[in-house]
Amino acid sequence: MSHQITEEVRAKAEVYLGDALCQEKTKLLLKEVGLPNGLLPLRDIIECGYIEETGFVWLKQKKKIEHTFSSIGRQVSYAAEITAYVEKNRIKKVTGVKAKELLLWVPLYEIYVDEPSTGKLHCKSTAGVSKTFPVSAFEVPEDPPKEVTEDAKAEKKENGADVAVKVAPLEPVQAESVVAPAPTEQVAQVVVNK
Repeated sequence: MSHQITEEVRAKAEVYLGDALCQEKTKLLLKEVGLPNGLLPLRDIIECGYIEETGFVWLKQKKKIEHTFSSIGRQVSYAAEITAYVEKNRIKKVTGVKAKELLLWVPLYEIYVDEPSTGKLHCKSTAGVSKTFPVSAFEVPEDPPKEVTEDAKAEKKENGADVAVKVAPLEPVQAESVVAPAPTEQVAQVVVNK
């Protein structure tokens, strides 16, 4: 049974729209509560929301997806809408997530890791089935800082300059024929240090 995302619920929540921002917020929340960042490998997320005081979270994606965690050979189905309550090292009262067990799709109800950490993640279903997996099976590498190639290092030595990118707010333009951008817009500015 899906939890209703009413206007009252939304009013109490931090709500985010768009896939890129929701992906970032989902991974950040999982990390903050001590769960692996790849636990919810959703695609095309439309909206996500979180009520910090209750731990209630929801995620809406364009359509249901199936994902295979290849290192453990498990297939998991994620509905178009997923709801749950998060707390330290645990997601409970999960809706919209099912794991394939033999030929059946079994709804998951709770996912948690041990405290102190044993490196194990436990999944419990509404049918009473419980499985344990390595936490590493649900971790994805975070985007590493971009490395400077050897060619770029050589070019830097030849030119004797460092290049840095700064993001600065745009200044409003005072002209009749030009519309000033909103003050929240930003632009990248390249600065060369010699």
